Amino acid sequence: MLYVVCRFLKDERVAPIFVLTANPNVCFGKNLYFCSHCWGFVMGQRSECPLVKLAQQSIITSLSLVACDDDLPEICRALPLDPLPPRRGRDPDVPHAPVRTPNLTAEDERLALRNALRYFPPAHHATLAPEFAQELRQYGHIYMYRFCPALRMRAYPLHEYPCRTRQAASIMLMIMNNLDPAVAQFPQELVTYGGNGQVFSNWAQFRLVMHYLSEMTEEQTLVMYSGHPMGLFPSLPSSPRAIITNGMVIPNYSSREQYERMFALGVSMYGQMTAGSYCYIGPQGIVHGTMLTVLNAGRRYLGSGDLRGRVFVTSGLGGMSGAQAKAAVIAGCIGVIAEVDETPLRKRHEQGWLMEVSDDMDHCIKRIRECRSAKTPLSLGYHGNIVDLWERLLQEHQRTGDLLVDLGSDQTSLHNPFNGGYYPVQLSFRQANQLMSTDPSRFRSMVEESLRRHVNAINKLSEAGMFFWDYGNAFLLEAQRAGAEVEKVGGGATEFRYPSYVQHIMGDIFSLGFGPFRWVCTSGDPQDLVLTDNLAASVLEDISANVTDRIRQQYDDNILWIREAAKHKMVVGSQARILYSDQKGRVAIALAINRAVADGRVSGPVVISRDHHDVSGTDSPFRETSNVYDGSAFCADMAVQNFVGDAFRGATWVALHNGGGVGWGEVMNGGFGLLLDGSEEAAKRASLMLNWDVSNGVARRCWCGNDNAYRTIQRTMEEDRTLRVTMPFPVQDEHVLERALQG
Repeated sequence: MLYVVCRFLKDERVAPIFVLTANPNVCFGKNLYFCSHCWGFVMGQRSECPLVKLAQQSIITSLSLVACDDDLPEICRALPLDPLPPRRGRDPDVPHAPVRTPNLTAEDERLALRNALRYFPPAHHATLAPEFAQELRQYGHIYMYRFCPALRMRAYPLHEYPCRTRQAASIMLMIMNNLDPAVAQFPQELVTYGGNGQVFSNWAQFRLVMHYLSEMTEEQTLVMYSGHPMGLFPSLPSSPRAIITNGMVIPNYSSREQYERMFALGVSMYGQMTAGSYCYIGPQGIVHGTMLTVLNAGRRYLGSGDLRGRVFVTSGLGGMSGAQAKAAVIAGCIGVIAEVDETPLRKRHEQGWLMEVSDDMDHCIKRIRECRSAKTPLSLGYHGNIVDLWERLLQEHQRTGDLLVDLGSDQTSLHNPFNGGYYPVQLSFRQANQLMSTDPSRFRSMVEESLRRHVNAINKLSEAGMFFWDYGNAFLLEAQRAGAEVEKVGGGATEFRYPSYVQHIMGDIFSLGFGPFRWVCTSGDPQDLVLTDNLAASVLEDISANVTDRIRQQYDDNILWIREAAKHKMVVGSQARILYSDQKGRVAIALAINRAVADGRVSGPVVISRDHHDVSGTDSPFRETSNVYDGSAFCADMAVQNFVGDAFRGATWVALHNGGGVGWGEVMNGGFGLLLDGSEEAAKRASLMLNWDVSNGVARRCWCGNDNAYRTIQRTMEEDRTLRVTMPFPVQDEHVLERALQG
């Protein structure tokens, strides 16, 4: 199909780009069949289009014909009902989520079915009810597989989306990237990463959202309730085009058991972090953070950032954990990553993220010894259980005296330990998947026993000199609940025998205002990504010339990262990049990219975003705020304020989630997307919103008593006299407290 792409000189009431389907055998302005501007009125019939009048008035400045996937308009036509799409079932060629076990009552099942059917007219209920009931009983959830689109799910270039606004098109692009089979962990279950990080709860929601976005104007906002599109509501052009909330459950009912029931009923959803906010960019999103973590762990624990010949052992190659192999090699060490599921193991190997794969433990030990001796970087995927790997490393130490591991962590999805997030060592992968659905209680006991063995081996290797940290996946939290020996004598509520990576490694970075900033080139052109990489590197180099030594280390790490990013071939899905930057760097990079869009050096708009795991985005007492010691680690004001503040300072869309990383009920987090279209308005929004998005968290960390945050926010206030933060006065004489309390 050919599309006429019209670029407008002005007319602030409409989007700068519209897409029209035209008969290529007739002249422009005649027999137009479809127009994204008046789609809801024409619906494919011949009609005079308002764009013709605009063309006659010379408001349209250029026209071009482009090819577009015929199915994109089709998925924007709401739910296909006449006729219903064929019932194809699950695709056997893609990985699927484990069967869920919500333990519904008979009345709960009726409610879940009733809730699912309300998306469809009653005439279809008799057809759909039996298959939805089968899905509920067979898979533990109603995914509505019949309505999964047949088109190739990926991030299409922005101009191909049939929308009235480019802001809406950018959201569509990001949604489809999250569901790209090359990106998503379980694409047909709408799970992007983490085992249960949903984009939507079912395919009817996906189709309705795409329909709403295609019709949206710049005076409407799409409201999302845990995957469900509540609708388009009137708003201002300055308002976000989408407001997303996921898992907003009354606190006393935010338990794991209640979640399973509510998700099965279709009334709530676990969006992880960037799954439900449409901002995931594939495992690259965590490669840089993992690389920085490993590098800084070497500096802190081993006394050097030179990790040649050093061994890092961990687990998980599925979603975000898939970054570990690539990060280990970039950091220069030997990364050995255990994975029980062969599908992601092979996927990472085929993508070039994993250098070698083996299910032979003897071979793995041999390769570790060889690469240690030669000081050769390696990423080795062990197809097996991480507990077996840790216990074998312990046996090697006890037998030979050789400690074959220097650094250790874990990235199994322990926020979801009993439903596919953690596989007990006593069972094969197939046996575990079967037992978790047929006998959940027994499976739970085996997970807890496996965790105790897991920790026992780590404890003994740590006593021998290996350094271990929790990667914020609830490993130590669930191990403690399982009865493993992870207690820290005299520790606080958020402290364990081993530190969280935030407490010992990344916390200082957050307090300095550094966190994971990212962007997506919506043209899909790799050359745009190359140009934005170079822009970002130049910006950071300019800023780094005038910063303190403490901050310069962070700038140097990130300049090296961005200069070498392309050669590591980390793009999976959309043309995206991530780096860690502070407030000044983020604003400067965004403005530089916006200028490049404006003058045509970058061929299309760019979406900027960040991980929720950031300076201000997340309140998580066992991860992002685990180094907050004033008693407020369990408070969530920061994340909620960030969500609200981003919304009225210019974000294109904002999201607020319960859960993410550590798990449901354990964390509150939020994120945003902002479209840079080259306009002065986009520049104003980026500057205002990004300054707030970082300063909020630094101010909170300052008030909690962090010295780095105190100095950082003080410098920021000196540079921006409109910023005024309440600064703490620390108690300098502890005897004052003692005397007062004794009196």
